Amino acid sequence: MSDDTMQLVIIRHGQSEWNKLNLFTGWTDVDLTQEGRAEAAAGGRALAEAGFDFDVCYTSRLKRAIHTLDIVLAEMDREWLPVVKTWKLNERHYGALQGLNKADAAAEHGEEQVLVWRRSFDVRPPALEPGDERDPHAQDMYRDVPADELPYTECLKDCIARAWPYFEEVIRPQMLAGKRVLIAAHGNSLRSLVMKLEGLTPEQILKVNIPTGVPLVYTFDRDLNVLDKHYIGDADAIAAKIDAVADQGKARG
Repeated sequence: MSDDTMQLVIIRHGQSEWNKLNLFTGWTDVDLTQEGRAEAAAGGRALAEAGFDFDVCYTSRLKRAIHTLDIVLAEMDREWLPVVKTWKLNERHYGALQGLNKADAAAEHGEEQVLVWRRSFDVRPPALEPGDERDPHAQDMYRDVPADELPYTECLKDCIARAWPYFEEVIRPQMLAGKRVLIAAHGNSLRSLVMKLEGLTPEQILKVNIPTGVPLVYTFDRDLNVLDKHYIGDADAIAAKIDAVADQGKARG
């Protein structure tokens, strides 16, 4: 990598317990499954084998992303690297949908409505009521966050409004300073970054599916123009995982 280019690696957390059950997860703090841990380990090994190294890592406050990053760094023998945990990289908050089965919701409301809830750019799912047990305002992990910044529900546009400024203000300066950055986060917080980094339209980002546990490598010039983008790993296996993500919201017969 030359002085006039910058590299960024992003990785979506491995399969979580609620991914396995096909439930809307959002900010619910569920852990990885054994398969999810294996996905994270494979991602870490792929990075190590390809010769990657990092200077600083970023993740969300949700344990499925934190544990994915832990496993990746363990496989790379880089557990000593500094890690910044921020709620700004949390998954999109799915409001009152959190805990519902996606396929059941598709059967009840129709696949199109579920696709709108999952992938619409600016339509929020039904909001949580204040005081709901899922309400982040009452959860210890957000006790340092101003109450008016915490959501009761979010659309992708809302997720971008918190994730992208964080990238611009915190992560990009590290990259400009020559730091090699790894981000372990979630489907929608990473799609928020991808949309901005690639200059995609709201319609285009709705079709983007990021597979779990597969490192995605970007190379930029100093103005953050994308020079190269590629996944690390077996191409056929990655394509199958992308298709699996796209199929989650379909009704089951």
